[in-house]
Amino acid sequence: MSTLRSQLDSLAHQFASSVLEAIRSASIEELLDGRRLRGGGGDLPVPQRKHDGRLPRRSSDDIARTLDRVLSVVKKSKEGMRAEEIRKALGLDVREMPRVLKEGLTKKKLRSRGQKRATTYFAR
Repeated sequence: MSTLRSQLDSLAHQFASSVLEAIRSASIEELLDGRRLRGGGGDLPVPQRKHDGRLPRRSSDDIARTLDRVLSVVKKSKEGMRAEEIRKALGLDVREMPRVLKEGLTKKKLRSRGQKRATTYFAR
């Protein structure tokens, strides 16, 4: 049993040493690209990292531009629009809507009637 363990320890040590040597001899571009460690294939595309589901940070200018788009859509509807209708009309993400609508209400560019999902937004 101890010989098996010592053989496994030796193999693991050799493997780790080989991996470290390959990393040390690689250029920074190769490390960032990941192609050398995958065994060549310079013409293969590098898979993109999966996103964590968060939206990119938006500046106040981005929010203001989105609010202007919301206002232009809501102004066309005399009976007002619900958030999901606005979102579908503009092709926005569900997570973008609360901040934009809150900004519109705070700046008194929008007014609302109703509660929760039944809230209807009107342009002022």
